[in-house]
Amino acid sequence: MQVSLSWLSTHLDLSSYTTAQLSDLLTFAGVEVEGIEEKGVASDKVVVAQILSFEQHPNADKLSVCQVDDGSGAPRQIVCGAKNFKAGDKVPLALPGAQLPGGFEIKEGKLRGVVSGGMMCSGKELGIGEDHGGLLILDAGAPVGKPFKELVEPDTIFDLEITPNRPDLLSHLGLARELAALTGLPLKQARDHTASSTKTRHAKADEVRLDAPDGCPLYTARVIKGVKVGPSPDWLKARLESIGLRPINNIVDITNYVLMEMGQPLHAFDLAKLEGGIEVRWAAEGETIRALDEKDYALTGTDLVIADSKKPVAIAGVMGGADTGVTEGTTDILLEAAYFTPSIVRRGARRLGISSDSSYRFERGADPMQVRGASDLAAHLIVTLAGGTAGEEIVVAGEAPALTGEVELDEARAHRLLGMPELSVDEAHGILEKLGLVKQAATKEKSRWQIPSYRLDLQRGVDLVEEVARVVGLERVPSRFSAGMAQGDATDRQYDHAMQLRQALAARGFHEAQTLRLIAASQLGDALGAGDPAASGAALKNPLSEDHTHLRPSIVPGLLATAELNIRQGAQRLRFFEAGRVFLKMPNGQVREEERLAVLLSGPAAESSWHEKEPRGADVFDLRGLIEALPGVAALEVKKLDDTGTLLLRHELRAGNRVLGWLAQVHPARARAMDARHPVYVAELLLSALRQGSGGPAKFEELPRFPAVTRDVAFELPLDFPNARVRAFFTGVKEPLFMGAEIFDVFTDSAGVKIAADRKSTAWKLTYRASDKTLETAEVDAVHSRIVAALEKSLPAAVRR
Repeated sequence: MQVSLSWLSTHLDLSSYTTAQLSDLLTFAGVEVEGIEEKGVASDKVVVAQILSFEQHPNADKLSVCQVDDGSGAPRQIVCGAKNFKAGDKVPLALPGAQLPGGFEIKEGKLRGVVSGGMMCSGKELGIGEDHGGLLILDAGAPVGKPFKELVEPDTIFDLEITPNRPDLLSHLGLARELAALTGLPLKQARDHTASSTKTRHAKADEVRLDAPDGCPLYTARVIKGVKVGPSPDWLKARLESIGLRPINNIVDITNYVLMEMGQPLHAFDLAKLEGGIEVRWAAEGETIRALDEKDYALTGTDLVIADSKKPVAIAGVMGGADTGVTEGTTDILLEAAYFTPSIVRRGARRLGISSDSSYRFERGADPMQVRGASDLAAHLIVTLAGGTAGEEIVVAGEAPALTGEVELDEARAHRLLGMPELSVDEAHGILEKLGLVKQAATKEKSRWQIPSYRLDLQRGVDLVEEVARVVGLERVPSRFSAGMAQGDATDRQYDHAMQLRQALAARGFHEAQTLRLIAASQLGDALGAGDPAASGAALKNPLSEDHTHLRPSIVPGLLATAELNIRQGAQRLRFFEAGRVFLKMPNGQVREEERLAVLLSGPAAESSWHEKEPRGADVFDLRGLIEALPGVAALEVKKLDDTGTLLLRHELRAGNRVLGWLAQVHPARARAMDARHPVYVAELLLSALRQGSGGPAKFEELPRFPAVTRDVAFELPLDFPNARVRAFFTGVKEPLFMGAEIFDVFTDSAGVKIAADRKSTAWKLTYRASDKTLETAEVDAVHSRIVAALEKSLPAAVRR
């Protein structure tokens, strides 16, 4: 869910908290922050400027030198690469010192030798759009020199993952309540919208009829006549656009605003398009409805619908119907506000494959006590923004279910569970009151609390203890016990051995794959092992698809599929392995499980280099040598087996009396079907047999998190100068950012035409990387220059520049 910080600030003052602090508060309280996006700029140094004139940059075809009026009284020179402007246009100008989204600071500098006193900006650079192909052209009436933040309000958008047990947080008001409890800040408005000032009356049978009270316990309707449908005001559009919603018209936008403000879905019907009263009922078999997404849905008797006397007009809690939706010609509306049973909405939405903002909230549990308050808020906004007259009464069918009640808190047990000796009863009770709970009674031993209607997750005393711990912070819980070392068992040893094998293969340049344990019947022929793989494959009684009909009797079919996918993505040097479980069907019908390790090898035996641009292809002996070097393998013996339709050169691998596994080459026809340009070799080993050997864990180095930067350097040397001395020089370089050097070219000319006959030219690639950041060009250039200077000083080398 996307949440606007500007919108939140209408409920409580968060100006004293930074974005990072708010993110930490939410995270430690159990609300996962998946992303933070800055929109607009808060800096006073981004202003409206007018382009007075521009001319071609003298040293760059794609740049222009512009003279702009920034309101200071004197023209300012800006170098710009955009082309979508003309003289007289007004654009955002970031002056030196301005901070743009992403922490980018504008500085005065030179571009291709011409001074630029700032930067004219695109919408994306200001965080208010995705278009970065040109400048953001502003309205001609925008005052020159006016801060841009006064035209577009800056905002911060939090992308939150709300757990299913906290539907109260699926709104800005709900999140404001949570932050008020976490920060101690007071709310500017009411904690909820349960109060309603509008009169209510029970619906007549011809107005609203509840035929499915188990699916809809409460339904309210209010008629508003004489509305004028049109565009929403700017403030409402900005609210919705800030969280990714597209404004449609003032009526629909108001229902969406109430949804995101207080978490209560609403729906507005065009009253003129309804025939008769409203019926909340189960759909009849064969009924259909065209929803607002312009798709037709076939309904069944398990679908709850809102209907008029003739037809369904909405899928209850999920989506309204297109035929009765609000359009520009609508003048009278019926405003629906209801509570639908979560399981009913979830079942209907899943069956129909519809996911909407409304169903998302109803599925998790809306607050039934705020239904009439939501109707009040929406009706007030509609009358204010769209005109018209709202009915004096809300027509009500059914009643709101009481989903929360009183919960008793055992103070002694709570103290034991929290484990915080310094936490007083008064502090714990204060936290519960901040969360909206009301103390009904209290003794020294126990207290009784009324749970607010929006906190459906608080049902037991231990839930209250958890709330206190969550708000106080688990960092205040003292550590009491330290873990003791447990004696290793067979399971630990099996895991350690499998990890040693993984490390050994990874250290030799192999990549670990993880494939499904289910394969298709057509893949059984790819299986490697003793006997007939098709006979040993265990078929599923109820397969999910034709691609997943059997439990795999071998890991090789999955590796071949992985290799095929990589080949078709352009890879030719294939090195894969996988450790996992296989399933073998025994003659008695039982299925036996085994842990195995499979390896696939194909392509050049080594990476290409200057002296061998086309290395030899890897063969079966390379794979055998790899297996012999694995932990748990000592001397390896082979025994020839019969070939199969997919596998040639099948051999059984043995170590004394132990069968370690099998090795084979994939049939050329099968390799051609995979588009492989090189022979493909596979092996599969029994982990239980390998564990009978011994071997220590392989050492490995963590993969770098930041990219490397390379620079090439070419230099001439005497023809007889040994390359080992050059490599020794690079090995001895002590620069922290220097990772190493590789030679990639040697050039000589015995005729002495292009280079002296007694000289040679060598080219090296130098690699630079930092362990804690991405390097900037200036940093790399400085280190590279020092190394090249030391090279010329230490060796008889003439660097070619």
